[in-house]
Amino acid sequence: MGINPPKIGALFHNLHFSWESARAYTFILLGSLIQALAMRLFMVPADLVSGGISGAAQLINHYTGWPIGFMVLIGNIPLFILGWRYLGGVRFALRTAVAIASFSFFTDILVFFIPAEGVTNDILLNTLYGGLVLGIGLGLVYRGQGTSGGSDILGRILNHRMGISISQSYLVTDSLVVLLAGFVFGWTKALYGLVLIYVSGLAAEISAEGSDILRSTMIVTARPEAVSKAIMDVLERGVTIIPGTGAYTRASRPVLYCVVTRSEVSQLRTLVHENDPAAFMVIGTAHEALGEGFKPLKPGNK
Repeated sequence: MGINPPKIGALFHNLHFSWESARAYTFILLGSLIQALAMRLFMVPADLVSGGISGAAQLINHYTGWPIGFMVLIGNIPLFILGWRYLGGVRFALRTAVAIASFSFFTDILVFFIPAEGVTNDILLNTLYGGLVLGIGLGLVYRGQGTSGGSDILGRILNHRMGISISQSYLVTDSLVVLLAGFVFGWTKALYGLVLIYVSGLAAEISAEGSDILRSTMIVTARPEAVSKAIMDVLERGVTIIPGTGAYTRASRPVLYCVVTRSEVSQLRTLVHENDPAAFMVIGTAHEALGEGFKPLKPGNK
């Protein structure tokens, strides 16, 4: 694939520690801890699988007893290397690496503090609260401009290499793991796992950016070329430049239009601020996006 491995010098060159960075890493670490709590308190005791690398690690742990967190870390390493070029720049990739490592660490260390049976043996309560707590953790990681690895990385790879939308990639990968869980833990628990995935998705959306998955943005800026280039280079999202004129000043002021996912909004804000601190930005909700990077544009597409 011609992917160049990350260079250590580039990593340190691009690190800018500031209050904003500290805030982002706090979100990531807290979100990773909350995800690990969801695993240990509700999901692992009830044999509930939410898909992705962590779900696959649960299945392997069932037969081998190998630590779940360690397997999550090992499973994400090849995906992280393959997906390096699709992670939205060094800063975003580094935060994703921190999210993966911290979640793996917390998942294994909590074994020594949380009873193996969790807090309840009620499968419905484990499903609902497991999904809610897991989703809150995911949302906090997104707010820290990171991802949880696994399905997120694979989704970006499939999106760029095969044109499959990221949401469809999630559906494929998570459904495959839940299907395998049906053979291992039984189909009743697999069905509850699907409910858990749905609940965690809703909770993650609300925790990260609100109740909608997609965001449509309009940016009024005096530096349209710099801002649009940053969005296209880092987020790899299309940008439309619309000629605009101020009603009061009659000055020419281009307007940028862009659609992003809810996990990319924090990155977008940062990119706009870095390239034009005086820009005016409006973020709205979008019901659906069809075309490159999203759902395929087809007649009668739902």
